Amino acid sequence: MSEQEPDPETVVEETEPTQSIHDGPNLDKEDVVLRVDDLQKRFGGLVATDHASFAVERGTITGLIGPNGAGKSTIFNLVSGFYEPDGGTVTVNGADVTGKAPYEVADEGLVRTFQTPRKLEGMTVREAMLVGPREQPGESFLQLFTDPGAVRAAETANIEDAHRMLETFEIDHLATQPATDISGGQMKLVELARAMLAEPDLLLLDEPVAGVNPTLAVKLREHIARLNEEEDITLCIIEHDMEFIMNLADPIIVLDQGSVLVEGSPDAVRADDRVIDAYLGGPGE
Repeated sequence: MSEQEPDPETVVEETEPTQSIHDGPNLDKEDVVLRVDDLQKRFGGLVATDHASFAVERGTITGLIGPNGAGKSTIFNLVSGFYEPDGGTVTVNGADVTGKAPYEVADEGLVRTFQTPRKLEGMTVREAMLVGPREQPGESFLQLFTDPGAVRAAETANIEDAHRMLETFEIDHLATQPATDISGGQMKLVELARAMLAEPDLLLLDEPVAGVNPTLAVKLREHIARLNEEEDITLCIIEHDMEFIMNLADPIIVLDQGSVLVEGSPDAVRADDRVIDAYLGGPGE
């Protein structure tokens, strides 16, 4: 007697789980704002960036993590024009910015912050904010003399934008404070607000909550999420605080020894044995 055939309506079809992690980078993305191909950088005998490639998709918050010495800050410096690569290419919004100066990279839409913000001596917070806007007519000596009205109008607009941005980031009460007198956490908020005055398409944040108290870290996370959701800003973030970055970014790109180890969702990256091994056995700085 043959076995009874199962009722088709009761059969639960087993499907393969969705692939959520890639060996190396995921370069198959439709709308890429930043593409890094085969990037290389040496400091003497030290290989800091070893043929690194990755892509940042427009509209995402992409996390860039890895053990100390993995090459994260070096890659940010290469991408933003503060270091010149020994090989490879960097494109922003389809434009080749390889080896270009930071202001030229910013003109293509990529702006960055630093792990330790530099406090500008002799400036108030408001004055420090006014360093942010790009292509200010007052930077041209010729235009100062030939079209002073346009210079004044631009300066007025920039001051208004600076005040609006300080209010948005809830630090307008610091406007007249000397930039050297505010806390490191407050300076990170100022730097983030100032970066927005440059109207970036892509914002690179280098350890935004390093050295920041937990309350301010929550505030920074809210501002970053708002920039992505409401202002359509794409972000790429280096961060050692795993709870912070895993609850904010998707995808996560993992660097190890100067190149991309894996890329995937936060849950997949967190559970991957290769990532665990890289962190446990990663080199010191």
